[in-house]
Formats: sequence, C-alpha cells, structure tokens
Amino acid sequence: MKETKIKIKWPNNTETYASEGDDWFSTAEKAGLEIPTGCLTGSCGACEIDVNGETIRACISDIRSRKKCFLKVSLTTDPFW
Repeated sequence: MKETKIKIKWPNNTETYASEGDDWFSTAEKAGLEIPTGCLTGSCGACEIDVNGETIRACISDIRSRKKCFLKVSLTTDPFW
C-alpha cells in the first residue's frame, strides 16, 4: 500500500511533506524552524503550535492527516518563555 504524504505549510512560507505519525520537532527542523520546548511531557505548553486553527502540544502529538488537505502551522508565542 502506498504511503500518503501530508503537505504542511509553515509560518516561514516553507512547504514540506510528512508521513502520518511523524513527529513535529524533526519535521519543523526540516523546514528550517524550531518549535520551543519546555518539559517535553505536555504539561507546560511551551511547544504549543496551531494546526489548521487547532492548538496542539507538539511534544505529545504526532502528525495526523486532517480530511486529506494540507496542514497549516502557526507557532504560538508565550511571553513567559
């Protein structure tokens, strides 16, 4: 069975492709971006990103296809980090 690639549009106007289940950190790095980290357990929220308008925590989420469309990522900023 052929693996479907998921198109991701990043805030730096870069487009990359990922597979279902890939992690956000290494995929962002390939796009030339760094997602901030903190606890890496999902508690602190430092790694929050918006994917098609939904806020997720990158450290406890992996890339999932949403209705066979591209994923648009926005990095959130926290003034305390």
